[in-house]
Amino acid sequence: MRETRAENLIPGATGDWEVVIGMEVHAQVTSESKLFSGASTAFGGAPNAHVSLVDAAMPGMLPVINEACVRQAVRTGLGLKAAINLRSVFDRKNYFYPDLPQGYQISQYKHPIVGEGEILVDLPKGEQVRVGVERIHLEQDAGKSLHDQHPTMSHVDLNRSGVALMEIVSKPDLRSSEEARAYLTKLRAILRYLGTSDADMEKGNLRADVNVSVRRPGDPLGTRCEIKNVNSIRFAGQAIEYEARRQIGILEDGGTISQETRLFDARAGETRSMRSKEEAHDYRYFPDPDLLPLELDPADIEAIRASLPELPDEKRARFVSDYGISFYDAGVLVAERASADFFETVARGRDAKQALNFIVNELFGRLNKEGLSIEESPISAERLGGLVDLVADGTISGKIAKDLFDVMWTEAGDPRDLVEARGLRQVTDTGAIEAAVDAVIAANPDKVEQARAKPSMAGWFVGQVMKSTGGKANPQAVNVLVKAKLGIEE
Repeated sequence: MRETRAENLIPGATGDWEVVIGMEVHAQVTSESKLFSGASTAFGGAPNAHVSLVDAAMPGMLPVINEACVRQAVRTGLGLKAAINLRSVFDRKNYFYPDLPQGYQISQYKHPIVGEGEILVDLPKGEQVRVGVERIHLEQDAGKSLHDQHPTMSHVDLNRSGVALMEIVSKPDLRSSEEARAYLTKLRAILRYLGTSDADMEKGNLRADVNVSVRRPGDPLGTRCEIKNVNSIRFAGQAIEYEARRQIGILEDGGTISQETRLFDARAGETRSMRSKEEAHDYRYFPDPDLLPLELDPADIEAIRASLPELPDEKRARFVSDYGISFYDAGVLVAERASADFFETVARGRDAKQALNFIVNELFGRLNKEGLSIEESPISAERLGGLVDLVADGTISGKIAKDLFDVMWTEAGDPRDLVEARGLRQVTDTGAIEAAVDAVIAANPDKVEQARAKPSMAGWFVGQVMKSTGGKANPQAVNVLVKAKLGIEE
């Protein structure tokens, strides 16, 4: 169990409290067909367009396990440094809901496919928190009830019925809403690196059940409430903060916390009671008689392990050592695999810090402003690398590089060709630069005497020369000539 940290304590009317958080994250498995049928998992189909007889629970239809989904679960477990169980069992979890045609969900209970693992969670100040993963099990998703299609009836869409989910259950190791948000962010990144889930929360492909309890520091765990189906990282943080305050208020008033399932109302910013919390025995779990226990070959597991990509933590460590960038900057780059790949394409064989500056300051800023992902960037990594080359070989100055970036955002073509077509080449002719320096000095005799008395004012003259040349003069040459003309020693 983690130590209590003062910065995580929540002050109440009667003293400090500690919030304890665990996560049950449902991630849709990346696969073309469902867990127990050949129906498509494509998003956005017409209602009930992707439904097999198995998904609709027609009499006599038997489930057949999808091997690709099993491999994805194993791959996820290995990516989270978890134990892979060579034998696992599928169970029936019994409950009634209109969009669950069978009247039970095929899931895993006592014998999941993946055992204990861990995730290193990155916090804003550069700290890391180790969060344990208790288990990962495979299960089928339910359908979807639609209540806004008819004034007196609800409709049921079974397109999601039978879609494969991985339920990733953390240990109660999180101690703040900030840590919870960081956990979801890191887990989503790992899943995307592995290619086992696109983890798209807008499509419902990543949903979190958040378990929240509070206690006095050092006390045993309190009674938890589960907040169901939180569909954004920001909402998860808001739900935790509200729920912790709600529970603290009840306890400080002398009340007790009832174990229950709650929903988060994003508009009101509050959690609301949904139902009393079910225990495992309420679901009457028993092994599914239509599915044999799943037995895995150790050689297959090792083959999957060998195929794993470089994951965010390993990639960040390599970026720090290979490219000499800071731990923080490396963390920003590896948060998404596409960003990391983009940086590496630009930085390879070039000044990595120059590449980093253009990506973080210019590219990311422009993408955020226009609401685009890095995959949608109109400037490719190869073209941005060409821009960095132009600065490195002195063809353009740093200021002109920013102007060229704006041109490249809206115009196609090789950066070097754009420089020539627009006359953006840096002025390196000493005679032309000297003439510009002489003109600025002649126009400002009062500031010449000030600069000789206060050498730091030479920067003002450099700025004026750069302005008069439209930023095309070589800044180093300008600096040298200004100091020489003013009689300022280096």
